Amino acid sequence: MLKNKIICFFVAFALLVNAFPLSTVAVNNGKGKQVKRSEKEEFQEYVKEPLLDQMKNVFFSKSYNGLSSREYEWYYMLKGKSVEEGPPKETSKFVPKYDCYYIGNPSEKTIYLTFDEGYEKGYTGKILDALKKHNVKASFFVVKPYILHNPELVKRMVDEGHLVCNHSARHPSMASIVDETKFKKEFTDVEEAFTKVTGKQMPKYFRPPMGKYSELSLYYTKKLGYKTIFWSFAYQDWEPYRQSSHEAAERKIMSKTKNGSVLLLHAVSRTNAEILDDLLTHFENQGYKIKSLDELVKVKQ
Repeated sequence: MLKNKIICFFVAFALLVNAFPLSTVAVNNGKGKQVKRSEKEEFQEYVKEPLLDQMKNVFFSKSYNGLSSREYEWYYMLKGKSVEEGPPKETSKFVPKYDCYYIGNPSEKTIYLTFDEGYEKGYTGKILDALKKHNVKASFFVVKPYILHNPELVKRMVDEGHLVCNHSARHPSMASIVDETKFKKEFTDVEEAFTKVTGKQMPKYFRPPMGKYSELSLYYTKKLGYKTIFWSFAYQDWEPYRQSSHEAAERKIMSKTKNGSVLLLHAVSRTNAEILDDLLTHFENQGYKIKSLDELVKVKQ
């Protein structure tokens, strides 16, 4: 009885929220100009799984074919006085089964540079300039709306030798999608948009939005032929209006980078764009080589 009341409450709430249109916002068109369009139009495919589906997952979707849909969030613990280094212990039994990567060879001075691209704030061009200056190849994880609204940037990434990889069509928690057909569409919609813009096939690397995953989602991802790319370093850089100072960001990144690190940076960060040239110089001076995810996969095989 209580369960039914709770479900009814959330259904009513979802209907109420969806009854009101979203506000109008100014967005960057990739050429430095601000263009007004409705938030619903701009991000209509960049939304969470419908609330009703989420509630169904909570109450009814416990496991499929013996694989749990319980949601976890990725993190990587760096070694401390009372902390053992490594990925989440609570999922250590099943993560190794599903082609997941988050750190390279700890005995080699090699690091892997990745950027998540949910939307464009005007900084990706500067990031690409710094990478080109240092002849460094990175990986960019993009959602479908990013490709649709920034085709020239995506083409430039490809032309300059970077990997443009899958970050889902709508940026949901992949653990919340238990229907295999819906899950697959999050991948294929991005692939189709990428191929339409570049004429190429998308590399089979996937980063789960927000780092959220389940054993079932990892299984589905591997079944689609993808390798899941997590990370061994990230920091709070994804909020454009809450940016660290240059000094604080450089200090944090450099102090936490180690052999084999997979660095996750967000391209909406003005700070990241402005310090990247210096960061790459520091990495070079310390003897680090920055390699692609293709090399990471070879190391871990």
